[in-house]
Amino acid sequence: MATTLKQAYQPLNEQTVVELAKKLELFTDYQHIEVHEIGDGNLNLVFRLIDSVTGKSIIVKQALPYAKVVGESWPLTLDRARIESHSLKKSAEFAPEHVPEVYYTDHHLALTVMEDLSSHVILRKGLIEGIQYPHLAHHIGTFIAKSLFYTSDLYLHPYEKKELVQTFINPELCKITEDLVFTDPFYDIDTNDFPSELQDAVSELWTDTELKKRAAALKYKFLTRAEALLHGDLHTGSIFVTETTTKIIDPEFAYYGPQGFDIAHFFANIALNYAAHSFHISDPLKRSDYQGYLLGVIKDTWETFSDQYRELWKKEGVEAATKLPGFEEEILSGLFTDMIGFAGCEVIRRTIGLAHVEDLESIGDFNGQIELKKRVLKLGSDWIKKAESIKNIDEFITYIRSV
Repeated sequence: MATTLKQAYQPLNEQTVVELAKKLELFTDYQHIEVHEIGDGNLNLVFRLIDSVTGKSIIVKQALPYAKVVGESWPLTLDRARIESHSLKKSAEFAPEHVPEVYYTDHHLALTVMEDLSSHVILRKGLIEGIQYPHLAHHIGTFIAKSLFYTSDLYLHPYEKKELVQTFINPELCKITEDLVFTDPFYDIDTNDFPSELQDAVSELWTDTELKKRAAALKYKFLTRAEALLHGDLHTGSIFVTETTTKIIDPEFAYYGPQGFDIAHFFANIALNYAAHSFHISDPLKRSDYQGYLLGVIKDTWETFSDQYRELWKKEGVEAATKLPGFEEEILSGLFTDMIGFAGCEVIRRTIGLAHVEDLESIGDFNGQIELKKRVLKLGSDWIKKAESIKNIDEFITYIRSV
């Protein structure tokens, strides 16, 4: 297989992606190759190539130089393809079972060839349909614990850690997060998107000085704390699942940031799904059962994460501070508080910001959807303003129940 094509960048199509596969010798026979453009995201082209005879298949993902949701007026760096491939490869060093295998990368063409996960479903869609995944909490908790520990100063030599920080400098995509998660939803800015029926509730957020100060403090942590390598956008649309497996995809927002960020985004999106099932499941008993499962996912994920983080700290910590009695509890306590605030920002931005979630948007009862969104906005606001007073995962879950 070639190591690089050394071509000038140009977007692929269904014909040129087959030509690429031939040059890279990805298949032995090309007479029966079927190509499907399956990308439904905002930033990339995604092709699935399958040999209809042997069944062998691959995914070719290519970054676009602009955001599809807006168009060429919103340019984006192609370097995010390098970030994504490096992140997947780094994760494969400590959690290969939870990321797709990378077969080939080309930074000139901003593309990655990787394992086809068509046997999996996007977690968000599965959760909207009310499907339970018994291993999800353990898998996500394990993945985040290993990701944070093995890429931090707790485990790495300072030189290696700082070299990784440099490798994952991701200013353009971080700026998107800085704006869309931490700034725009709290001000009257054009990127916000919500129906007029929510205007009063949104205006209340925009005039809440204390809320805006807390959100600004969280943004400052995002800007300045290079604690560990993050996925950067770990929502339920970035996770593929089956009943027994969990795969984390799309880490193009990866960078070094505060440890509470990824788990916060996962919890916020589970909470939004919990809220949406007030309308998605009409049968009270089935709804109660499924919402109970979702709250169990949050609790079990946190407990798996914190237990494994402590275990890694105890057995593999190399930083001198890991030998100080009780210091890990101080770190986890701060991480937990940060997580609550970050989750609040994610809940708010997914409700009134640029990128909404299907969980809420697919609710057919418009008036019900509006009322639910008002409650969700209050939930996010409470989490941001009361983060320091919420002391454990059960209290965090109590807020979700209130929705």
